Amino acid sequence: MKELVYPRMLLPALERFASKQAFHNSGYAATYAEHGERVLRLAHAMRHELGLGPGDRYAVMAANGHEFLELYHAGFLGAGVINPLNLRLAGRDLQFILADSETEVVFVDSVFAEHLERSIAAVRDELQVRHVVLMGGGDEGLPHDLSYEQLLAAAEPEVPREPEEDQPVVLMYTGGTTGLPKGVLLDQRAEMLNLYHIAGSLGLHERRVFVHQTPMFHAASMGAVLGIPATGGTSVFVPLFEPEQVMDAIERFSADWTVMVPTMIAMVLDHPGFRPERLATLSDLVYGASPMPQALLARLAGTLPETRLWQGYGMTECSSVLTFLSPDDHRAGGARLRSAGRPVMGVTVCVQDGRGRLLSVGAEGEICARGGNFMRGYWHRPQETEEAFRDGWYHSGDAGHVDAEGYVYLTDRINDMIVSGGENVYSIEVENAVASHPAVAEVAVIGIPHPTWGEQVHAIVVLHPGATASAEEIREHARSTLARYKVPKSVEFRSEPLPLSGALKPLKRELRRPYWEKVATPA
Repeated sequence: MKELVYPRMLLPALERFASKQAFHNSGYAATYAEHGERVLRLAHAMRHELGLGPGDRYAVMAANGHEFLELYHAGFLGAGVINPLNLRLAGRDLQFILADSETEVVFVDSVFAEHLERSIAAVRDELQVRHVVLMGGGDEGLPHDLSYEQLLAAAEPEVPREPEEDQPVVLMYTGGTTGLPKGVLLDQRAEMLNLYHIAGSLGLHERRVFVHQTPMFHAASMGAVLGIPATGGTSVFVPLFEPEQVMDAIERFSADWTVMVPTMIAMVLDHPGFRPERLATLSDLVYGASPMPQALLARLAGTLPETRLWQGYGMTECSSVLTFLSPDDHRAGGARLRSAGRPVMGVTVCVQDGRGRLLSVGAEGEICARGGNFMRGYWHRPQETEEAFRDGWYHSGDAGHVDAEGYVYLTDRINDMIVSGGENVYSIEVENAVASHPAVAEVAVIGIPHPTWGEQVHAIVVLHPGATASAEEIREHARSTLARYKVPKSVEFRSEPLPLSGALKPLKRELRRPYWEKVATPA
């Protein structure tokens, strides 16, 4: 009996909540019935006007909004495979993804239309892109082939043929913090199981009001992209993250749930317009995607004591979630706050060494997992897929351990671990120590070349506006909680924010590059 396909969830909700407000988006509002008609018209247009079939790829480069949600839902109803594009992609990376994915249609909004044109103009004839469809108003002079609204107006509200559970539905490219992007191919079954995992943990119901501020191209958005409309909740969109807009959206629409990465949380708390009462309706706040500094977590908990805090850990390859650190865990405090929580129902986590051997409780190694919510594989990369799933486990590339109660502790990305004088130094631990200094706004810790030790621990620090601190003060502060060999040997101060990926993760690869290029370049 088929169940794990999204039409079985969305179509009944469209009927049951037909007259209810479905979402709010920069002055635009629509009921569930209106949303349903637009999605079905879109699915019809994708087939009959754009020539897309269920397995064909179409890309989306747009800010958060109702059109993005419509494009997700049309794909999940069976119209095609959506390829959501990181908004910071440009030039060769964007060209590579469109070519590698064999994308045939690109949907773009007015904010990114010119950026897309500049990025692909030189190679447009070499790509398989047949149409660029412009979403939103103000299309005068913007490069495009077709208008989104005209497509919908000419189409019929027709329900596509129902997909199978193993039918691919999302091709989401990883990248931004590591090397060449890899396409992660996810099917209906994986996405639906991920949705059940989120619903079973946080709870989904018709009273939910969710604010989309995390980019909708990111896997962290998938629980709300699918779950809120399937259960009759209300979606509110902040097109591009901006603290004042986020606080206004939560306050205006009495939002009770959102997802943020630590960088976003810090920017909201530091904003001049921040007042705790503006977030009073926020009953659930999920954070994740990058390490949470302990000082920031303590500040968040103290500032919003009534808000239930959740940490989610996962990756694109598992449709987003492997573990949750629950509100009860946050209230208990102590060592658990340094963990990523315990696996969601149906997911198993273990720790393995470099030879694939299972390690005992507390032993450091690579975090590995298995469950039904994992990808079908990396697009056009069978060898990398086989390597990622060797011996039946997905190998995450994250270093850490699991304690006796099943809590997963992440110590670093394996590629970010610093080996100095034969000792392993985990950058997250050092970053937490440095971030607790009151003058520090942002910090990233990397390994840079050293002629004797191989690598030395190097901290890149951005101070709060008006704050002052010397390199030795930072080192002395870190020395109070770290072993001597973990204390940064050098501290670099920057006046500009750290470079971030489209998902607001620090780009350590970019921070390391100038130091290691000097080593690789002949004198």
